[in-house]
Amino acid sequence: MVLKAKEIREYTKEERSEKLEELKRELMHERGVAAMGGSPPSPGKIRQLRTSIARMLTIMHEEGEQ
Repeated sequence: MVLKAKEIREYTKEERSEKLEELKRELMHERGVAAMGGSPPSPGKIRQLRTSIARMLTIMHEEGEQ
């Protein structure tokens, strides 16, 4: 799931924190699958997750949440 900056800004602080944790868990799972030698169902998913996490953190820093 690609998160746009506009969508992230519409979230409340609590929703952003929950979404960030969810994205981190999903990234850890995808990295685990890749480390076990399995091919991920969608190869670009790890990159997409990292980008979404970075975008979320950037907006949170702009808003002064962290």
